[in-house]
Amino acid sequence: MARKDSKGYQLRTGESQRKDGKYCYAYTDRLGKRHYIYSKTLVELREKERQLQRDYEDGLDPAKAKTITVNDMVQRYLDNKNNLATNTKGVYVYLFDHIIKKDFGKRKIISIKYTDILTYYYGLIKNDGYSGSTVDHVNTILFPAFKMAIRDGLIRTNPAEGVMAEVKASKYFVKEKREALSVDEQRNFMEFLRGNREYAGWVPIITVLLGTGCRIGEALGLTWNDLNFDERTISITHAFSDSPDENRKTRKRIHSTKTKAGIRTIPMFDEVYQAFLDEYEFQKCIGFCEEEIDGYSGFVFSTASHTVYLPTAINHAIHRAIVHYNSEEKAKAAYEDRKPIFLPDFSCHHLRHTFCTRLCENDVNPKVIQVIMGHSDITTTMNIYAEVKKEKKLETFEELQGKIIF
Repeated sequence: MARKDSKGYQLRTGESQRKDGKYCYAYTDRLGKRHYIYSKTLVELREKERQLQRDYEDGLDPAKAKTITVNDMVQRYLDNKNNLATNTKGVYVYLFDHIIKKDFGKRKIISIKYTDILTYYYGLIKNDGYSGSTVDHVNTILFPAFKMAIRDGLIRTNPAEGVMAEVKASKYFVKEKREALSVDEQRNFMEFLRGNREYAGWVPIITVLLGTGCRIGEALGLTWNDLNFDERTISITHAFSDSPDENRKTRKRIHSTKTKAGIRTIPMFDEVYQAFLDEYEFQKCIGFCEEEIDGYSGFVFSTASHTVYLPTAINHAIHRAIVHYNSEEKAKAAYEDRKPIFLPDFSCHHLRHTFCTRLCENDVNPKVIQVIMGHSDITTTMNIYAEVKKEKKLETFEELQGKIIF
């Protein structure tokens, strides 16, 4: 005999009505576990049944999805992300622990919508004071984690799809712009280093950074075996780092380049060739590097203690030199009764950007620049190229003032 509810409507298999009037639908999942869906009305219950049927037809596991939080999803993603450099994974884990976990990460993934993530990202910028770059890094974790959840049959669509593009197009997204040194700034800085005994020892490493566009980790990871003095080329196959790993352990390590595009061969300019020779002659006097890191030895840039330099040491040296230069320039300008020409504060990475800018200014083929710089995406190269060309165009028009229209 067919079962009916209190209003006389026929109930289907799995449906029932409780004494308090609420409706229930019972079903068994693929693993044989019993689940229950509740609703106030039969119409609402059957809509949930239809949604459940669509989920199963699409290969989704709605019962399991209801129990999984964003934190669970991200942790699973990080645990299975084995193609990241050690320091990169360390950054991901740090962002997860310090930003995602405490609030947003506690939400169930099945409840997350596009607007939820959009609101979350704007909140990180406007309320928590995080930079656009940091939010972009957070998205670099969440987007693929949601994508993995789709593949695992937990959700149908990726709620992070397109969110970062909208944030970047807003007035709230301000990404730090790494300015390249101008030709005069670069020349003044290098002349100051060469002419000052306190900083002359830093000339080789600074010259290599300015003349190759290497990332600081790539430059410090160079060994003498990576240099071919006969062909005057530099082989970039690895990099040095002392950043914390995913377990928050900090030690010196050698890891693969940032991307596959990072593996490259860079020709030596004459100045770079000479810088390596100068460094070699200097180490013949004070002793070569004796440190071995992850099987690598014979590092090019070595401290007086015969160990590999840390990136912070190079940046600190640059900063000290800038302060010293600006102090001297201020006194000199006052004596000469002129306005001082100060150097901006910059880091090793600005030297990489400066190298790329010099190539762009001299109309080097963007594809060649991409290969030399180790950019995995030509867009990165073209953005710098377009920026430089815009400035050069304005300079050209300034020079043409009064020469075109008579």
